[in-house]
Amino acid sequence: MEYKSLGNTKERLSYIGIGTWQLSSDFEENKKAINLAIEKGVNLIDTAEIYGTEKIVGDIIEGKENLFVATKVWATHFRYDSVIKACERSLKNLGIKQIDLYQLHWPNPGINIKETMKAMEKLVYDGKIRYIGVSNFNEKELKNAQEAMSKYEIVSNQVEYNLIQRTPEIYLIDYMKKQKITLLAYSPFAHGAIFKRKYNNVIKSLNELGEKYNKTAGQLLLRWLMQKDIVIPLTKASNQKHMLENIAATDFNINQKDMGVIDNLTPKNSNLGLSRYKNLIKGYLLFRSLLRL
Repeated sequence: MEYKSLGNTKERLSYIGIGTWQLSSDFEENKKAINLAIEKGVNLIDTAEIYGTEKIVGDIIEGKENLFVATKVWATHFRYDSVIKACERSLKNLGIKQIDLYQLHWPNPGINIKETMKAMEKLVYDGKIRYIGVSNFNEKELKNAQEAMSKYEIVSNQVEYNLIQRTPEIYLIDYMKKQKITLLAYSPFAHGAIFKRKYNNVIKSLNELGEKYNKTAGQLLLRWLMQKDIVIPLTKASNQKHMLENIAATDFNINQKDMGVIDNLTPKNSNLGLSRYKNLIKGYLLFRSLLRL
């Protein structure tokens, strides 16, 4: 297993992480898949209070060492006291004394980011969390969060990034590279859309290229992300077979010419991932905040 640095820290995270959003109803198979990944050297596991999977993760990681556990506080809990209470709930659900990476799940324009970051820094100071991250923040939102901090740094930003959804390359990645902030890429397969009929030609081209490396289209998509410097893709722990296939994406390299080939496979007008709902979510959160006035 290969490892890369988390932000500007000395932490070393596996080239691939375990995501736990929308796990299947077969929790026992999910657990086996996650345990298999851990056995293979994957040390990053990501969850969130809104996923409803923190207790499952807590059960899996019990007694295990050298794991890096990340979770998130939902945007409706960004008031100072709510952040503290949410963290305490997550600690209880996970069955741990300290969260490695605590992330703001979505930007909330209805709550002053300074209030939220003050609470996050308090959690670091009190030893309840080790590092601070954000999720679904654009460059401006990320800068505002950084400017709101007085002592600690933001080490990661978790956003959707895949061959279909590549807006981070336009609006975000260059800034994050300069700031040495890790990009945790969720939905590396675009919520499964990349494998649907609409993108048959893309998958066909990937399969043809995969013959050269003896790898599947999915493995090429994951490795393409891994070789993007600051990027660590998060893959869902659905079952053991898929987990093994995903982990196998860490044991080869795509040459620069073929990286360019994959770059050019992105269909036009294809940025149709979860991020298209961002403005809707922000509007909802702002509306909720106005109701509190």
